[in-house]
Amino acid sequence: MFFDRPESGELAVLVHLNLSHGQDAEDPREFEELVLSAGGDPVAFLTGSRIVPTAKFLISTGKLEELRQLVVEHKAELAIFNHTLTPSQERNLERELQCRVLDRTGLILDIFAQRARTFEGKLQVELAQLRHTATRLIRGWTHLERQKGGIGLRGPGETQLETDRRLLRNRITMIEQRLEKVRSQREQGRRSRQRAAIPTVSLVGYTNAGKSTLFNRVTGADVYAENQLFATLDPTMRRIELADIGAVVMADTVGFISHLPHKLVEAFRATLEEASNSTLLLHVIDSAAEERVRNIEQVELVLEEIDAAELPQLRVYNKVDLLTDTEPHIDRDDAGKPVAVWLSAQTGAGCELLQEAISELLGKEVVNGRLVLTHKQGRLRAMLYSQQAVVAEDYRDDGASLLQIRVPKSDLLRILSVESMAFEELVWADAVPAEQDLSGEL
Repeated sequence: MFFDRPESGELAVLVHLNLSHGQDAEDPREFEELVLSAGGDPVAFLTGSRIVPTAKFLISTGKLEELRQLVVEHKAELAIFNHTLTPSQERNLERELQCRVLDRTGLILDIFAQRARTFEGKLQVELAQLRHTATRLIRGWTHLERQKGGIGLRGPGETQLETDRRLLRNRITMIEQRLEKVRSQREQGRRSRQRAAIPTVSLVGYTNAGKSTLFNRVTGADVYAENQLFATLDPTMRRIELADIGAVVMADTVGFISHLPHKLVEAFRATLEEASNSTLLLHVIDSAAEERVRNIEQVELVLEEIDAAELPQLRVYNKVDLLTDTEPHIDRDDAGKPVAVWLSAQTGAGCELLQEAISELLGKEVVNGRLVLTHKQGRLRAMLYSQQAVVAEDYRDDGASLLQIRVPKSDLLRILSVESMAFEELVWADAVPAEQDLSGEL
């Protein structure tokens, strides 16, 4: 049976069980935040403990009776479980409670459906919803489950349920084809950036860790940022300039959460590939969160799932303004390499340290010296100026230009390739460039 969904906030009874069968426990406080983010109005919170969930209702018959009384008492329109329900459990609970029943996966899908803004994001959410709905179609057509014969009743030879399944498969196939096109377009963009030697830095982290606020602070963008779960669904990319590095593309991605539904991971594959193909990952962490260690572990699990766990990573401990004994600073390993930055994206404190750490981790071989150019090399001079590589310029008595340049060697080699020149052909006023190595490569 299906139940109509009202347009306003729904009265919801929340159900959370402490299960002792080897699974990671869900956080009841995070569960309540998810419901509020979805626009629900929690009126009661039912908790309990079980060693093993029941096959028919997940909860025991005693808890089911308690839940039924709470639904009737508060006139609730919805019962939400902080667990994954099987289709049969969902149908059985709706039959007993006479209201809609939603599990954790359905709740997250609903939030995603509300937050998707771009065409791509809406396609990804619809794909995840269709895959989720495909296993739950039968409850809507129990009154049309049989084929009928007779005059005026003969049809195409399939039940309404079979018709819906066929239409669903067709829609899923169409969306997958569209997303495959999006994936190929993203791959083409990545190849273009790789040819231009432009590194990509992706922000990843647990939902509501402050990724979008940090993204806005560093790039000057105006991405939607709110203190709520899954405020960002659609990836945003901006180009920034860093000292000694030049152009860097920074990407803001969707937040992760514990037990992120596999349907979402698959549907958002095109988006998550931005992170898995990055030069550097910025793992943004809410330093003031009580579940900080657990959240870090959950993000690492998702990174493994999208084949991004082996990428270079810099941890960014955000919201230090909420801590009483911590100031913005950079943590380094024994070799002096940055491993973590403590900052506040909200106030901006420590954001310059983040840019410093990124520059060190992405540091390239930098050429710093006085280059001698003849009047016939005016085009090379113009290209160096266009790359903002010229620090100062002087002239010799014979009319040659003396250019003090500071530029990543990869950029200089790219310019020289346009001029069909080799690096060894350059003439320097000094014996060798004054500075060759700023930091190690990744």
